[in-house]
Amino acid sequence: MLTVTDLRVSLQTARGPARALRGVSFALGRGETVGLIGESGCGKSITALALMGLLPEGAQVQGSMRFEGQELVGLDEAALCRLRGDRIGMVFQEPMTALNPLHPVGRQIAESLRLHKGLPRAAARAEALRLLERVQLPQARERLDAYPHQLSGGQRQRVVIAIALACGPALLVADEPTTALDVTVQREVLELILELVREDGMGLLLISHDLGVMADTVQRVLVMYGGTVVESGPTAAVFARLAHPYTRGLFAARPRLGLKRGTRLATIAGRVPELQDMPAGCPFAARCELAIDACRVALPVNVSVGLGHEARCLRVLQ
Repeated sequence: MLTVTDLRVSLQTARGPARALRGVSFALGRGETVGLIGESGCGKSITALALMGLLPEGAQVQGSMRFEGQELVGLDEAALCRLRGDRIGMVFQEPMTALNPLHPVGRQIAESLRLHKGLPRAAARAEALRLLERVQLPQARERLDAYPHQLSGGQRQRVVIAIALACGPALLVADEPTTALDVTVQREVLELILELVREDGMGLLLISHDLGVMADTVQRVLVMYGGTVVESGPTAAVFARLAHPYTRGLFAARPRLGLKRGTRLATIAGRVPELQDMPAGCPFAARCELAIDACRVALPVNVSVGLGHEARCLRVLQ
C-alpha cells in the first residue's frame, strides 16, 4: 500500500539548507502497523508531514513515496488535497491546535464528509454523530455542538481521531497521539486506535518516543536518528537484539520498576545534532562509545542482523 524509497528532505533555514531526512526507506502493507521511534529532532514528524504533503514552504523532496500505486513526490496540491482526509488520515500531536477553536466539533468532522464524499449537511451531521459514538465520546449527541475548549484533552483527541477516520482512509498516520494525556487516557486512546485499525483493515504509521507503547502496539518498528532509519525490523526482534548503539542507549535510559529510590537513570551523552550541522557519516558517531574513524566518513549501509531485521552501523556485529 505504501512504499517509501530513499526519501530525502531538505528544509530552508536562515543558515542555509538543512538535511532533515537522509535516505529513509520502508514499506507498510494494508492492515499492518509500523512505528517510528526516536528522540525529538530525529525526523519522525518530518516523515509524516512529507507523506501528507504538509512540509514547510521551500522544502525540497527527493526519492519516492508510492501510495496505492500513486507517486506522492511531485504531486500537485489539488491532488494531495483529494488524498488528505480521504485515503490518508492523520492524528496530530496536539488536538487543541489541530482543531479550529471557532467551529463546533461536529461541523469540523462533517467538513471532510461534505468535501470528499459529497454528503448533504444533514447526512454529514448524522455521520459525524455516528463517528463520535464510534470513538466512544461520552454524551456524543450533546457534544456535537461543543467547541474544542469545552472538551477535555482526551475528548479532543477522540474528536481528532473521528476526523481522521471520517472518510474511511486506507492509511492512518498517528503522530504522538497521546502527548499531554494522563496515563489512563493514553491507554484508552491507543486501544481505541488499534481497535479501529483492526476493524477497518487500515495501515497504521504510529510515531512515538515511548518504547512501551511501541512494544504493545506495532508489528514493526523503525528507530530514527539524525534523519535516517538506524535500525528496523519486527518489533520483538528489534527489542530483543538492540543491534544499534542508539537503540541500546534508548533502552538503557528508560525508567524501570524496582529501581531503588534516588537511582539515576542512564543517559546518552551529548544531544541530537542540529539539522544544519549533520555530519557526513553516521549521525550518532559523536555520541557513540563504539565509534571509529570510518563511522565519521560516510553514512553506513544497512547490515542484516536477522530475518527482516537491519541496522545501519559498522560495529553492529562486534
